[in-house]
Amino acid sequence: MPESEGKKPGFFARLKAGLTRSTQTLTQGITRVFTRKKLDQAALDELEELLIGADMGAKVAADVVAEIKRTRFNSDVAEEEVRGVLAEEVAKILRRVSKPLTIRMDLKPHVILMAGVNGSGKTTTIGKLAQKYRAEGLKVMMAAGDTFRAAAVEQLKIWGERTGAPVISKEIGADAAGLAYEAFEKARSEGFDVLLIDTAGRLQNKAGLMAELEKMVRVIKKIDPNAPHSAILVLDATTGQNAVAQADVFRAAVGITGLVMTKLDGTARGGILVSIAEKFDLPVHYVGVGEAAEDLQPFDAEGFARALVGVAA
Repeated sequence: MPESEGKKPGFFARLKAGLTRSTQTLTQGITRVFTRKKLDQAALDELEELLIGADMGAKVAADVVAEIKRTRFNSDVAEEEVRGVLAEEVAKILRRVSKPLTIRMDLKPHVILMAGVNGSGKTTTIGKLAQKYRAEGLKVMMAAGDTFRAAAVEQLKIWGERTGAPVISKEIGADAAGLAYEAFEKARSEGFDVLLIDTAGRLQNKAGLMAELEKMVRVIKKIDPNAPHSAILVLDATTGQNAVAQADVFRAAVGITGLVMTKLDGTARGGILVSIAEKFDLPVHYVGVGEAAEDLQPFDAEGFARALVGVAA
């Protein structure tokens, strides 16, 4: 992952540091498994269990182990060699989904609907994206569509002040779909490049939340049948396999077009991104490894795979 000018340390270094807990779980396990020289069936079985335990999912674990078995079975292998092969196999899965989020300048605005459960880092991600797009010279508007949480509205307003991006909001409890419609109309009439729409994330009332999201999409489509142009699901890595269930739920309600994975620095479950990538084949646009705006960076398959299994850049 290239190091950006003026950023010390570079993002790969921050990613590697952020993934320390996930990496330690894997590397300590690999060290334990490969104390023996020969790569026998017992070692492969232990490796498969280790990958499943790291939240990579049963299919990913089986596929990775099958490939290592095909190329290295009954051979003398060093722990570093196994890590290198593992990094390459993980990267193969992730390359399919490593796709940037490209803003279409012909849309004016490119409407991005952000979905995710409360606490996933959704509102913060919106603010960070607003900051990124403003730094690129784009005209950005945010809509505080999580009308049930005063804290979410206030958080967006702070990001608005920080980035110089206007925030459209209403009183707490207001109709979120109506707010999204008004924001879209205003952004379009005033020539904004990007409209970022926050949404509620109360999964404990799943049916109500999904109905609200579906209504929001329906109303937005009255202005432009192709909107939202991007529907991004923000997932919290610390929730592990729960993130898979969340992806299922939100895909059913909204045509999710891509993912952002946050809080990779707070978990030993970094492998969950690999599991989700394999299961849903959804583009992964960004990953987050910290609170700072620069800690949200475009996803890079090779960089992530190497950092996850502790292979040098």
